[in-house]
Amino acid sequence: MGYRDTFISVAADCRASTGETPPERGGGPTVAGLQHAMLTARPGHYTQEDVLLASSPRFRIRADVDASEDLPPEELQRVSEEYFTQPRACLRASPLGKTHGWGLHYDDQGRITAHPVDSEEYARLSRDASLIQLKAMRSRRAR
Repeated sequence: MGYRDTFISVAADCRASTGETPPERGGGPTVAGLQHAMLTARPGHYTQEDVLLASSPRFRIRADVDASEDLPPEELQRVSEEYFTQPRACLRASPLGKTHGWGLHYDDQGRITAHPVDSEEYARLSRDASLIQLKAMRSRRAR
């Protein structure tokens, strides 16, 4: 499911000119907020599957970003298998790249780092011909 050696730049219709921290809603973090917290707290640590599972409202065990690491391995395996039995949108559909101005770099092992759109590293990665270059999905249909 996950990407390798790939850079996902912000969506064509993303209005953010810098990487923005997703705001909380309803007294807690949003899915985008959890994904942002995970990827900025531990750059290059999580895979797409880790991020999708931990930020899923259905399987969120606790509100902190390392909830999945507290589960026994057999329970984490069961929860993961159950979650991924249904097709899931990849992080190209995440509000991080669609709305909040974050590009996602997947290394050769599928581990992700997030880069704000206004950073030098974002600019370098977006020009790197050795990476598969993709865009985050648009928020609205093109007319």
